[in-house]
Amino acid sequence: MKVVISPQAFKGGLSGIEAAQAISLGLMRVFPHARTTLLPVADGGDGTMEALVQSTRGRYLDTQVTGPLGDSINVKWGVAGDSDTALIEMARASGLALIPAGRRDPTTATSYGTGELIREALDRGCRKIIVGLGGSATNDGGAGIVQALGARLTGANYEEIGMGGGCLSELAHVDLSGLDQRLKLCHIRAATDVNNPLCGVNGASAIYGPQKGATPEAVSLLDDSLRHFAEILRRDIGKDVMELPGMGAAGGAAAGLFAMLNVSIEPGADLVCDEIKLDTSLRDADLVIVGEGQLDSQTLNDKAPIVVARRAKRLGLPVLAVAGLLGSGHRAVLGNGIDDAEGASPSHLPLGEALSQANELVADATERLLRRWNSETSVSKNQ
Repeated sequence: MKVVISPQAFKGGLSGIEAAQAISLGLMRVFPHARTTLLPVADGGDGTMEALVQSTRGRYLDTQVTGPLGDSINVKWGVAGDSDTALIEMARASGLALIPAGRRDPTTATSYGTGELIREALDRGCRKIIVGLGGSATNDGGAGIVQALGARLTGANYEEIGMGGGCLSELAHVDLSGLDQRLKLCHIRAATDVNNPLCGVNGASAIYGPQKGATPEAVSLLDDSLRHFAEILRRDIGKDVMELPGMGAAGGAAAGLFAMLNVSIEPGADLVCDEIKLDTSLRDADLVIVGEGQLDSQTLNDKAPIVVARRAKRLGLPVLAVAGLLGSGHRAVLGNGIDDAEGASPSHLPLGEALSQANELVADATERLLRRWNSETSVSKNQ
């Protein structure tokens, strides 16, 4: 029996490859002779770089860039096995996790460091770049990214505007003549797991601003600033990003990248599944196991487990899921590509203890799930 194991990272617990190894351990307790293919996945957020480096046998590099608060930080990024594709996570250079809770403020946080990473990739000869947009601390429409790459965003006096989403309200002119010329020879793809518009009640500022530290007043300022930003982009560049789905990803960075750098904005899980050649591995599989930190109603929004499951179902394969927790609405996921699921964390166990025991808990949950599935499958065959 061949089993494809394709979990994404368990947030706060296991990386994608660690989760896959733990699931494999539980599998071997039930099917000791099974052949396994470990293919961690991601959806543009945490674990995207690792999944692509691991699957392509790439390598990691370290670079000093400007952090979201303007300080210098050391950032890990990857190069795929083809030595031509850079693998970048916005969260590493401009991420929310880099800022202490008390200092989070998307009106001042900048995406400049992500642009510096792209520039470093160009310096190293990469001609293809994949940027995961999840986990950003910013709401600057990607202004910092393009400024790092040579664009001039200026006010009425033709002086550069400051860093952060709040400064977009001062924008009067966009000049792309100074953009790094190597970008013309580079294909950049951005992976995202959200479909929000740039502005409005479902836009970047309203939906994600509060978790990035924005007060209600700041949310209003940021939304107005992004709306103004979009108007300047339409006037100066001829790109209208206001009504396009997904432009609100990463505090509007998707909009800036699309309009100013011609970046293709793609559903992250599908992009990753294509890059790791998941469909090829599924062709001769007998079972697929997916996983994530919490399986709930949000999983249906094209998160990695459901995307993997749908691809497996096209081939008629059974799909099981192991999750850290089975959250609200998880039953809605069953029947939408996932046949059965098991939670790893006992309800009585404090979160800290569960995280410290994550490997064994996931292995145990996998064993329970597979014994149940094996029993039910055997009964079905005998009826």
